[in-house]
Amino acid sequence: MPGSDDRSAKYTANSLTLTGAVAMGTGVMIGAGIFALTGQVAELAREWFPLAFLLAAVISGFSAYSYIKLSRAWPSAGGIAMFLEKAYGKSVMTGACALLMYFSMVINESLVARTFGTYTLQLFDVSQDSVLVIVLGVGLLFFAFLINILSNRLIETFSFITAFIKIGGIVVFALGGLWVSGLSFESISVAPANLEGGSFLGAVALAILAYKGFTTITNSGGEIVDPHRNVGRAIVISIVICLVLYMLVTLAVGGNLSIAEIVRARDYALAEAARPAFGDYGLWFTVVFAIIATVSGVIASVFAVSRMLAMLTEMKLVPHSHFGMPGSIQKHTLVYTIVLAMLLTIFFDLSRIAALGAIFYIIMDMAVHWGILRHIRKQINANAYILITALILDLVVLVALLIIKAQTDMLVIYTAIVGLLLVFFGEHLFLSHYRKAT
Repeated sequence: MPGSDDRSAKYTANSLTLTGAVAMGTGVMIGAGIFALTGQVAELAREWFPLAFLLAAVISGFSAYSYIKLSRAWPSAGGIAMFLEKAYGKSVMTGACALLMYFSMVINESLVARTFGTYTLQLFDVSQDSVLVIVLGVGLLFFAFLINILSNRLIETFSFITAFIKIGGIVVFALGGLWVSGLSFESISVAPANLEGGSFLGAVALAILAYKGFTTITNSGGEIVDPHRNVGRAIVISIVICLVLYMLVTLAVGGNLSIAEIVRARDYALAEAARPAFGDYGLWFTVVFAIIATVSGVIASVFAVSRMLAMLTEMKLVPHSHFGMPGSIQKHTLVYTIVLAMLLTIFFDLSRIAALGAIFYIIMDMAVHWGILRHIRKQINANAYILITALILDLVVLVALLIIKAQTDMLVIYTAIVGLLLVFFGEHLFLSHYRKAT
């Protein structure tokens, strides 16, 4: 019977409020940002790591301009996929760059999942090299899958509650840490010794990951109340909230640990900073709200990213197979997203995951800015100077990160090159085959 096997993705209009969208955005940003990246950024930026987070916020602000302009014109559950199609049409560029965004977000999920495992083990006398980090990370991703097969309203409620817990917990940690340190910032108030500009800019590139979660808001544009206004509002509010929190936390961490101590505990820097500041009780407190932050971050990210892949499928920009699974395409893409995130969690460490995520995301981000500048700037009334500035800032930090990784970890470079070739070549093959078939 016609319509009896409707597997198309289903999106419920007005199922996400402005508050829910902000909670979802900050959930992804905080989960990936301050817990997973503080030590990674400090390793490259040294004493200037708070400044790296600040500059990353400025660059993210320029990037957000493009997404706000696009979301006002075309709010969609496909978000970036739809934006790229408006700029480049149904082309290899559209499909490949949308997939780069998809993969960068899945990489982000594996980053947060591993962070969850690392922080949780701080409560026990277990080595950070233990396989339990992977086991806990995979378990978190499975839990996120279970939550996401339920309703949008449940996800919004969960994100809303955990957002307040995370923000409150981080504020308590930061203010307490600042008070205990006596507002002494010796470890971050001096010029770093032997710090090269490229290393600092590479740190900024990683810190951008702490803010890119705002893009998940655009991927749920078709489900947000009054999306033409509220998508942009949610993006701005989320970035501002996270900037304030990140500045407080980096100052607190820098006030209680030396740079050497932060780098040594780079995968769990906040938990390490809680020890001298608050003792065992502070450690438990920090780990508990780190767990809450990472759990809610993964759930919010999976919610948005699986919908983006579903939109790409419906736009006929990526192949799709049901593999015998019942339900809608949206449910299938949820399964694919979780499985891919699990594989990344198993095979890559935090440093490599973060670098790959930053490379893929910044390339996609540049494609968005260029697409607007070259093709639809007048249509959405975007300012050319802001777009050019965003492009230049992205290019500078991307080149710096690539140089740093080429000097220290060529596996990241090789993996990024192979990934880019597979995405672009695979997209070319699929679209060529699809066009011949139709």
